[in-house]
Amino acid sequence: MDLTWIEISKSALTNNIQQFRKIVGPEVLLCACIKANAYGHGLLECAQVFIAAGANWLAVNSLYEAKALRDAKIEAPIYILGYVALEDLAEAVELKCRMVAYNREMIEKLGTINKPVKIHIKIETGNNRQGILLEDLIEFTKYINSHENIEIEGLTTHFANIEDTTEHSYAELQLARFHEAVKKLESIGVNVPIKHCANSAAAILFPKTHFQMVRIGIASYGLWPSKETSEGIHLQPALTWKARIAQIKTIPAGELVGYGCTYKTVHETKLAIIPIGYYDGYDRGVKDGYVLIHGKAAPIRGRICMNMLMVEVTNIPEAQLENEVVLIGKSGPYGSEQITAEQFADWAGTINYEVTTRINERIPRLLV
Repeated sequence: MDLTWIEISKSALTNNIQQFRKIVGPEVLLCACIKANAYGHGLLECAQVFIAAGANWLAVNSLYEAKALRDAKIEAPIYILGYVALEDLAEAVELKCRMVAYNREMIEKLGTINKPVKIHIKIETGNNRQGILLEDLIEFTKYINSHENIEIEGLTTHFANIEDTTEHSYAELQLARFHEAVKKLESIGVNVPIKHCANSAAAILFPKTHFQMVRIGIASYGLWPSKETSEGIHLQPALTWKARIAQIKTIPAGELVGYGCTYKTVHETKLAIIPIGYYDGYDRGVKDGYVLIHGKAAPIRGRICMNMLMVEVTNIPEAQLENEVVLIGKSGPYGSEQITAEQFADWAGTINYEVTTRINERIPRLLV
């Protein structure tokens, strides 16, 4: 018996991809980002559902993720968003991966591989992470084209704050710089077939960013990029995180609960011990949080431990050993009670991205 597990809704994942297909139309490629264990939802499980639902490409961060997809017989185009070490480039080519390019050393190494390679040049437009500077673009492109086996398939960039604000002047500046990059390449006779810069928020808010492909990340899983973008599309959260009660006991008033003795009972208190802690990805910084047991809120008492947490079930008399506990998601047959990833993020002082991606990969992900 699993003491903790994740249920992933196949219908929710399918809905989310289909919602974006309606937004971008039939001609634009949908690239579903499944990096970081599919934002904590399960790499292979989500990849298979996304492809079946109509996603054209899959994006990962690392070579090991791409290898896992190929080992699972997934043949869709794979785009590696992160850095691939020079010594690993041959393997990436063997796996028929597309790679982001911004280093001359990478191009030099790829040029020694006697196989065709497709790369996507990343333009630095203002996020100041990966990317080639605009003033270096033409020289860099000419160097790429001096290698017969390397094809410039894509041109890309990434927005810095498009999901964080309703004032989009900086995103507009980045988009203008991206257009400038396109014109620079056209001036030397290079017409890149796949231009892409839209993440989830841009795909929802700005049709002019769609170009030939959009890269859908957090919204693929039914989670909003931010409060500022929660409009214009019907998303369904796909993840429900569950556990089981490992012990129930009643302690008297005046007892201290957990490490640091941070909580003191004010009345006779019935506690349920849940075998989940910060090792599993349940953030130690959660404040004023609760779980759902039989559809009712059971508040956390004391500090989150490495492998367990304590909740009060004084007002849930039906709670029993090994009952299901909902940590994130809807409480099954018990009505509409729900703990969202966004709500959890507020408790922990973080963002929904971190909440789901930090759930331990050892925890089983079950498609339902």
